[in-house]
Amino acid sequence: MAQLMRTSNPALNESAFRNERAIAGEAMTLQGTVNKTGLLLILTAATSVWTWRLYFQSDSPAAVAPLVLIGLIGGLIFAFATIFKKTWSPVTAPIYALLEGLVLGSISAMLESRYHGIAIQAVSLTFGTLVVLLFAYTSGLIKVTEKFRLGVVAATGAIFLFYVIELILGFFGVRFAAVNGGGAIGIAFSVFVVIIASLNLVLDFDFIAAGVRESAPKYMEWYGAFGLMVTLIWLYLEILRLLSKLRSRE
Repeated sequence: MAQLMRTSNPALNESAFRNERAIAGEAMTLQGTVNKTGLLLILTAATSVWTWRLYFQSDSPAAVAPLVLIGLIGGLIFAFATIFKKTWSPVTAPIYALLEGLVLGSISAMLESRYHGIAIQAVSLTFGTLVVLLFAYTSGLIKVTEKFRLGVVAATGAIFLFYVIELILGFFGVRFAAVNGGGAIGIAFSVFVVIIASLNLVLDFDFIAAGVRESAPKYMEWYGAFGLMVTLIWLYLEILRLLSKLRSRE
């Protein structure tokens, strides 16, 4: 069971379903998880559209900067609250989605003002990736073996470690210009990160399917949907970053 449940997504790790069992008639279902994922996407889109319009009405990053800060800090708080208190997920997961929408809408609008059409390209690529990988997983084209799982987990951990080091060194004026720029190294790095983020979706699908098989309690539908949203948001931001690097070369 521990091997089955391992995933690099901090929300969907190997202990998420441990000791979680449903009472009669209240088990987690795949359709229920899909429905709740859809609702979280709608909530995220709602606040994204609001901050998007706010930015273009003012044409100033200062108008949305406080909302970005609220979204980042609040989203982190409610993400950890959801992870450590899964029974709260029916409440905390929707709040997390609303807060993340503030960030996504603001960042998307700022990049859209510089690179016209980049936001819809990123959205299309994100959901296109989701559909393709879901088909590949359900059809058996991609099998979640132990080696596959460990490889994705290791790569995700390495990326996270790099981002943490980059953040810390940034306070001392150290910048990784080659990685963050639009040159060959920067684009190659972003392509690699997008691939790893995409493969995390496969681990998330497998994890949710395992939760359904294990008859996890009904509230775990919200938790599974939340975990999938974490990966989708990461993937969208990384695709947005890759596209901005490519557009900067034009």
